[in-house]
Amino acid sequence: MLSLKIYYDFHIHSCLSPCGDDEMTPNNLVNMAQLAGLNAIALTDHNTCGNCAAAATVAEELGMIFLPGMELCTAEEAHVVCLFPNIEAAERFEAQIAPTLPPIQNRPEIFGEQILCDTEDRQVGTKDILLTTASAISVDSVAKLARSCGGTAFPAHIDRPSYSVTAALGDLPPLGFAAVEITKNGNVEELSSRYAEIVGKPLLQNSDAHHLEDIQDAGPYLDLPDNSPETIIAALNGEIPFTWQR
Repeated sequence: MLSLKIYYDFHIHSCLSPCGDDEMTPNNLVNMAQLAGLNAIALTDHNTCGNCAAAATVAEELGMIFLPGMELCTAEEAHVVCLFPNIEAAERFEAQIAPTLPPIQNRPEIFGEQILCDTEDRQVGTKDILLTTASAISVDSVAKLARSCGGTAFPAHIDRPSYSVTAALGDLPPLGFAAVEITKNGNVEELSSRYAEIVGKPLLQNSDAHHLEDIQDAGPYLDLPDNSPETIIAALNGEIPFTWQR
């Protein structure tokens, strides 16, 4: 069977995230990922997919695999990365998330700008609603909701003491996730002894980059039968077997 090593970073923020650097424009981040030797990336801004269409166009021009997504903040203040095979699916998901966000206005002088860009990195607008707040979506419904839109979801940086499922719940109960994310310094043996739910699951390593220099170099990979976004989604949903390396 044909297999391909997909060198990935599935957790990257753009200048649309208020905590993202203004230089994290669609063109800049996609080109930086290519220079880092990656061949598959996802854009996952906080609670929005607003810059994904521009990044997808740039990635397509460079021949890179691109998955639109978001880092959803659940009602429990746990971060979950949600990925989709195309812009239409991501926008269907965002349409269900947007009404659940509290109507708190962003204050750029405090939280940072939330910049929307076009494919040439020109600013075409901003998001007025603060994007780093908790949605009304419970963590136990995220996996099912993402899959209903054709996507996948996995808990972000479970070894961090804040904004993780483990920090919010004190454990990692069965929540329907087929993969999890840990940081590059995460101790797999220790985490496996603490959280039985991760044993046997792919442990993804992503950068959670908010600055260009934070995008990870090629290293972690998925070994898949092909490199389509649909195959990546299916693998992360546990629907097809594959190997992975941190």
